[in-house]
Amino acid sequence: MRSSNPVFSRRGFSRDNGYAGFNTAPQAGYAQGNPYAQNPYAQNPYAQQDVQYGAPPQAPVTTDRMTMDDVVVRSAITLGTVAVGAVLAWALLPVSTTSYGLAVGSALVAFVLAMVQSFKRTPSPALILGYAAFEGVFLGVFSEMFNSRWSGAPFQAVLGTMAVSGATLLVYKAGWIRVTARYARIGISIAIAFMVVMAVNLLLVAFGVAEDGGLRSFGPLGALVGIFAILLGAFFLTLDFKQIEDGIAYGAPRNESWLAAFGLTMTLVWIYVEMLRLVAIFSSSD
Repeated sequence: MRSSNPVFSRRGFSRDNGYAGFNTAPQAGYAQGNPYAQNPYAQNPYAQQDVQYGAPPQAPVTTDRMTMDDVVVRSAITLGTVAVGAVLAWALLPVSTTSYGLAVGSALVAFVLAMVQSFKRTPSPALILGYAAFEGVFLGVFSEMFNSRWSGAPFQAVLGTMAVSGATLLVYKAGWIRVTARYARIGISIAIAFMVVMAVNLLLVAFGVAEDGGLRSFGPLGALVGIFAILLGAFFLTLDFKQIEDGIAYGAPRNESWLAAFGLTMTLVWIYVEMLRLVAIFSSSD
């Protein structure tokens, strides 16, 4: 699968169809459609020996499969790297033209690293943590700039991000949202259309055709766009949750948990940035 977060190109954990095995259930013994179905122990040289001595053949114990603990640990490491980078940037880089330039540069480097990882066939912890570090620097400067004008906005944005993420997880686990191929197709199509519109809006603002940020203004229209972007972030989270479930169910290799952490981090960064802008918009209207 390609998609499940703003990069739209991270592959999924199973390829029974185009959407990470949505609408398919893991089959006992790793079904034929499962990319991890090729069990290297299928031809057990000791199976006949077990039968010969009257003992039932034992299934091989595999320990190199992704678990929820793996996802949690690697997500904590990746998000922790983002947090450390943000705190250091906030503490060491005062708000200035120079720090703004560093923030833009860090964002570009993070974007390049994310693109490289997204098109790699295997996860690279170095690329993922490098992305997290540079993204953290960007978020630190970005948050400090907002805080200098709207005091407390970053803290409120963090709380808002946690609330959206927690609510999305609860809704997903309760089964109120079923991540199917059709659901993913429609959501990704809407997300791509949104990004195209935002890119056009950016060009119009850059050339002076649209004023005050256009669709991304700090007014009612900007607030509506921000709310829509946060809802898209929640949509990305449901795809991330589904991919993690599929990865564990289908016995994905343990290193795939880095991809899960990578996707979750990008999605949470997306939600935080949009939440920070939304908090600033509502603070401006007071």
